[in-house]
Amino acid sequence: MRAVVFAYHNVGVRCIQVLLARGVEVALVVTHQDNPTETIWFDSVAALCAEKNIPVITPDDPASAALFAQVAAIAPDFIFSFYYRNMLPPALLALAKSGAFNLHGSLLPKYRGRVPINWAVLHGEQETGATLHEMVAKPDAGAIVAQTSVPILPDDTAFMVFGKVVVASEQTLWNVLPDMLAGRTPRLPNDLSKGSYFGGRKPEDGRIDWSQPAHTVYNLHRAVAPPYPGAWTVMDGTTYVIGKARLAEGDYARFAPGLVVVDNRIFGICGDGRALLILSLLTGEEPVTAAQLQQRLDQYGKN
Repeated sequence: MRAVVFAYHNVGVRCIQVLLARGVEVALVVTHQDNPTETIWFDSVAALCAEKNIPVITPDDPASAALFAQVAAIAPDFIFSFYYRNMLPPALLALAKSGAFNLHGSLLPKYRGRVPINWAVLHGEQETGATLHEMVAKPDAGAIVAQTSVPILPDDTAFMVFGKVVVASEQTLWNVLPDMLAGRTPRLPNDLSKGSYFGGRKPEDGRIDWSQPAHTVYNLHRAVAPPYPGAWTVMDGTTYVIGKARLAEGDYARFAPGLVVVDNRIFGICGDGRALLILSLLTGEEPVTAAQLQQRLDQYGKN
C-alpha cells in the first residue's frame, strides 16, 4: 500500500514511523517549514524523512495545482494527515483510492478544531485522547475510524497531556492499520451535535483575570504553561509569566487579587479568596524570586 502523508510535530513523526513499521510505502511527505518566531520544542518530520530517504516537500499552499499533480502522479492508496496545520481541499482528498484520514488530538466529536488539548485542559476536562477519522470538507467532521483515550490528571499541564496524546495517536494508528490495509476500515458515526468547534489561541489569550476563581485561573495556567506562551499578568508595566504553579491550601481572602509575597513565597490571589502558589515566575526568560518581587511590590506600594 502506498501513502502520501501530510505531517508535522511529534504526532507526525510517530505516526509516519507506524506506517513504515506496518509496511506502508510512504511515497511523499508534505510538511511545514519551521516558523522562526515559534519555539520549536517538538521533533522534526523533515529530519525523519531525511533519515529514512523519504521525499519531503514544504509547499506554501496545499491547494496548489502543482501539489495536486504531484499527488495524482503517485496515485496513493491512502492520504494521511498527522498534525498538519492546513485543511486539505476535497479534490486532493479524492485522489486517495482507499480514503483520506486525519489524526486529531481529542475524542471526537468533542473539541473539534484548533489546539484541542489546550482547550480541554482549560475547561477542566478529566479525559481526552486521539481520534483517527475520515477527512471531509468540514474540519474534524468525517466518520470516526478509531479512538484511544488518556486521562487528564488534576495537575497535568497541556504539555504533559500532549505527551500522552502522542502515545495514544501511535496506538490508535497501530491498532487499526491492519484492518485499513485489508480494506476493512471502520467508519463510525461522528455526531457533531455532541461536541463543539474551537478556534486557535493566541499568546494574549493567556492574560490572567485575578477576579476569577482559583480553579479557573489554575486551569488557564495549566492550559498554556511553558513551552506554550504561559499565563501572564501585568503589574506597573512589567509582564510576569507563571512558569509553574499549584493550587494553594488555605484562605487568602485578606489579600487583594493579584501577585503577593507571603512568608517568602509568591502567591497569585484569586477572586474567590483562594490562591495559586507560584513556584516559578518569569519576566521574559528571567526568573523572579520572592525577594525581588517583594522589592518591586514595596517600590510601587502594592503590599
